[in-house]
Amino acid sequence: MKVLGINGSARLNGNTAILLQLALAELEAEGFETELVQLGPKGLQGCIACYKCFEKKDRRCVIEDDMNGYIEKMLEADAILLGSPTYFADVSTNIKSLMDRAGMVARANDDMFARKVGAAVVTARRGGAIHTFDTLNHFFFINQMVVPGSSYWNMGYGREPGQVNGDDEGLRTMRVLGCNMAWLLKKLAD
Repeated sequence: MKVLGINGSARLNGNTAILLQLALAELEAEGFETELVQLGPKGLQGCIACYKCFEKKDRRCVIEDDMNGYIEKMLEADAILLGSPTYFADVSTNIKSLMDRAGMVARANDDMFARKVGAAVVTARRGGAIHTFDTLNHFFFINQMVVPGSSYWNMGYGREPGQVNGDDEGLRTMRVLGCNMAWLLKKLAD
């Protein structure tokens, strides 16, 4: 089974990547194949509501950029971790573009993410993380995905790259999230 982590931060090896890697390490320890992909720092275009994905039904976005590569990876995965820093109390523009476009393609193609496992990973300097966490979870719920919990909301605190390593509770939360996701995936496979 495969778990895909998607880092929606513009910082390739920043706090969001650190938290995603912690959760993925727990899954690897349980025998799962994992992959971490980075959306940034290059910007992704948002959905243009052309509804061509509903006409074509080919599991692709009609905008020919790198989005379809991400959608293919999401389809191949049994579970998806979406990670985002908190920008003005919400997700980054890159993760929002991914959610809007991949979500529209999924809806147009018989809810193609339904029953996959999904979980949010959030970083914040100080505030707004709950709203970011909610936004990511709304993507999972509208796509009929199964969401595991952790020992606290899946967030860690730190502004500068690496500062999240000082958030012991945030680090522990990511490890528990990885363990819980592994447990859930095994149960669903039975």
